[in-house]
Amino acid sequence: MPPRRVVLRGALAVGCGLLLPAALFGCDSKKGENATGAAPAPTDSPATSPDAAAPAEPVKASQASVQYQAQPKGDQKCDGCLHFIAESNTCKVVEGQISPDGWCILWVPKA
Repeated sequence: MPPRRVVLRGALAVGCGLLLPAALFGCDSKKGENATGAAPAPTDSPATSPDAAAPAEPVKASQASVQYQAQPKGDQKCDGCLHFIAESNTCKVVEGQISPDGWCILWVPKA
């Protein structure tokens, strides 16, 4: 009977000999082409197109989802927040009219 090391080396060689071609078969050196060699079909989905235009208006969070309140929380008020737009009493990230004395969980101090 052959020594254990010889048997294990043989088993390893046979296993690698069977698995390596199967693993390499899945690797395709031609990225962007399918198995027939043809280029992939273009998609009409605007979400996946790199040239797709961004939405004109950014999506803002609702006042309820950010726990907006018309009263300040301590010294934290909307007019001292980085996101507050004083000219229009609006916020960059929260929808609707915002009170300068309001507060929400997204409050960030102005730098």
